[in-house]
Amino acid sequence: MASFKPTNIPVYPKLGEKVTQDTLYWKNYKAPVQIKEFGAITNIDFSPVTPHNFAVTAFTRIHIYGPFSQEPVKTFTRFKDTAYCGRFRSDGQLLVAGCEDSVVRLFDVGGKVALRMFRGHTKAVHVTDFTSDRYQILTGSDDYTCRLWDIPNATELNVYQEHTDYIRCGITSKLNRDLFITGSYDHTLKVFDARVDKSVMSMDHGQPIESLLLYPSEGLLVSAGGRYVKVWDLLKGGQPLVSLRNHHKTVTCLALSSNGQRLLSASLDRHVKVYSTTNYKVVHNFDYAASILSLALAPDDESIVVGMTNSILSIKHRKSPEESREISGQQRRRPSYRVFVKGKNYVPKQDDYLVSKPVKQYLAKYDKQLKKFNVSKALDCALEKWIRLRNPEVPVAVIKELDRRGTLKNALAGRDEQQLSRLLSFLIGNLVDMRFAPVLVVAAEMILDIYRSILGQSPVIDRQLLRMQDLLEREIDYQKELVEVLGMLDTMFASSLPKMEVPCSSGFFVQNCSVLSGFFCWISCEGK
Repeated sequence: MASFKPTNIPVYPKLGEKVTQDTLYWKNYKAPVQIKEFGAITNIDFSPVTPHNFAVTAFTRIHIYGPFSQEPVKTFTRFKDTAYCGRFRSDGQLLVAGCEDSVVRLFDVGGKVALRMFRGHTKAVHVTDFTSDRYQILTGSDDYTCRLWDIPNATELNVYQEHTDYIRCGITSKLNRDLFITGSYDHTLKVFDARVDKSVMSMDHGQPIESLLLYPSEGLLVSAGGRYVKVWDLLKGGQPLVSLRNHHKTVTCLALSSNGQRLLSASLDRHVKVYSTTNYKVVHNFDYAASILSLALAPDDESIVVGMTNSILSIKHRKSPEESREISGQQRRRPSYRVFVKGKNYVPKQDDYLVSKPVKQYLAKYDKQLKKFNVSKALDCALEKWIRLRNPEVPVAVIKELDRRGTLKNALAGRDEQQLSRLLSFLIGNLVDMRFAPVLVVAAEMILDIYRSILGQSPVIDRQLLRMQDLLEREIDYQKELVEVLGMLDTMFASSLPKMEVPCSSGFFVQNCSVLSGFFCWISCEGK
């Protein structure tokens, strides 16, 4: 006697993560190196000159790390209170930083003692930067003012008092020494020209502004504040171009890739989002263990450095081509795979005595009932809630097997209101799915044929049949519209391309449309 064959459940393809060039590029980093700092890391800045050391501002210290060092190569500790915004000059020789005590300090990267100390602010200085001519410094403070300082004479050149709240971010132009931009908690961005005594442009971000970024061409400005990242066109008078809302918490910092084609934003929600600068869609995402306060990219994107609220500095270095090839080779030759396939290809020799081991067959509940020819119970087992919701292909496969055996009508007959309602709910949820429609339409026709004598006796069943009718009406309209669109496209292609036979899937829509139309007419007649 032949053994029972379990019901064949077809495996439908699942859509996985789409592997793009961005995915391969941004995943090509080593495991992060984590360094414990003395406090929350509020700023990271890379030196523009080789070997591209980076300054990390945390609590009362500024540490300078080498590209691959895990210990600081230089430390500045001459701060009486929390330090802010340590930034390099374009030649990498000087570094400027603000402080909670309102004093701005200028350091020689090769020394330890501050070369200059600029006093004039009355509250904490959170913003510092060098102008493009290297001889002036921009500062912004919690006293609502931003100031320009002359480095050689250690004197104040100008004071701007246009903001009405804390100034927490600012940036200078690399193309024009007189232009700089500040962002404040009063929700405004202001563009200043050092040749005049007031701002020349103002934009409203709508949220307290945490970070600013200029594109290399300096025609576009990016601001981050609240959950929003906004892009402004400076050449059109500060016209807003894009407003992005992909984070769940406040966006704290911004960065731009070396080629200028990818924009990065980091947030308190522990995520770093990578956007394409052509359409501003998210192309990649990094996850971290704590809220992010600072972010920086090394030249040529060789490293991604992130500072977090838990005082952890995370450094990811890009893999070399040799390391990438070695890792991919290891993934193809995993030891566990060799263990599982060991002996699978062994062929018995002529003199070998083969001892066969019986394999116990485990059957699902519905297969056990099918084996006993309990077709109605088999269908009930396949329609259990957790099966029909998670794996609708299982009930469909059982219905198809019952139809093949010629016992589907017996399995559908003799059901009470609750069982019939459960069956109709499954049909309503999956009838218009193109994978299941050919099987379920047959089952639905049989149900109407079997239970047409009791239509109108149960309000629950009647409501479900009306829902099915509405569903089919909408689906038929969709199918007809799709056929019309396909006809239009065929006409366009036929007029623009040389004549040749091209396989077209319109037949599927036509066939589905005709099947569903016939079934809909059947329901309408039965309802009347």
